[in-house]
Amino acid sequence: MGAQVAGGPADVPTSKPSRAGRDLRAAILVGAGLGAMIIVSLLTVKETFIGIVAAAAAVSTWEIANAFKKAGINVALWPALIGGQAIIWLSWPLERSGMMTAFVVTVLVCMIWRFRGGSDGYLRDLSASVFTIAYISLFAAFAAMLVVPDDGAGRAFAFIIGVVLSDVGGYAAGVFLGKHPMAPTISPKKSWEGFAGSLTAGAVGGAITVTTLLDGQWWQGALFGAVLVVTATAGDLVESLIKRDLGIKDMGTLLPGHGGLMDRMDSLLPSAVASWLLLHLFVQ
Repeated sequence: MGAQVAGGPADVPTSKPSRAGRDLRAAILVGAGLGAMIIVSLLTVKETFIGIVAAAAAVSTWEIANAFKKAGINVALWPALIGGQAIIWLSWPLERSGMMTAFVVTVLVCMIWRFRGGSDGYLRDLSASVFTIAYISLFAAFAAMLVVPDDGAGRAFAFIIGVVLSDVGGYAAGVFLGKHPMAPTISPKKSWEGFAGSLTAGAVGGAITVTTLLDGQWWQGALFGAVLVVTATAGDLVESLIKRDLGIKDMGTLLPGHGGLMDRMDSLLPSAVASWLLLHLFVQ
C-alpha cells in the first residue's frame, strides 16, 4: 500500500535529491512499480489485492518492530506477524467480526507471549505490540475489506487514487509555493501551501473517481477526497512523531527514494479506515 511529502556510500554519486529532500527519480520509479502491481491485481482477480495488502502489512510490521528494538522496546514480533495476517485475511470472508475477533485473540497472545521477559518493561513492550498490530494490521484490514463488494475494485481505486493525489498535490504545491510551515517541530518540510495543494487535488480527484467508478454524487466524492487528505497528512505526521521519538530517519531502506515500506504505508493506513467508512456510507 504513499505519504504526503515529505543510496549508496557518501562518495558514490546518486540521483540528485529534489527540493523536498528525497531522490525524486528513484521515488517515482518505485511508486510506479508499486502502482502497476496494484492496478494489475484490481483489473484481474481483485482478491489478489488482499494478498498485496497482507504482504505490505507483514513487511511494515517487521520494519516497525526493528525500529522499536533499536530503542530498547520489544514488540512480540511473531504473534504480531501471524495475528496480523489473520486479521487481514479473516476480514475478507467475515469482515468486521472476523477482523475484530482475530485482533482480540492476537492481543491476548501478545500478553501471554511477553511473560517470558518478566515484569521489567512489560507494559512498555505490550503497549508497543498492541499499537503495532492496531496501527498496521487492523488499519490495513479496512483496505482489504474495500474489495469485498461487487464494486470493490472501484472502491480500492478511489482509495489509492485519493492518497496518491494528496501526495502529488501536496508535493507540487509545497515545493513551488511552500512558505508557511504546517508543523515545524514534527515535519519541517510540510507547509500550509502544500496542504492546500493536497486538498485541491484530493477533492477534485475524489469527485471524479466516486462519480465515475462508483456512481456516487460529486459532493460525496469531493468530501471523500478531502477527508483522505486529512487522514493521509495526519498519518504522515504520526509516523514523523514516532521516528523522532525513536531517533531514526526512516523505518527501513527497502524502497529507494522512499525509505522503508512503512514510510509509504503511513498515510495509506489511516486513509484505508476513512475510505471504508465513507464509501460504506455513500455507496450502496
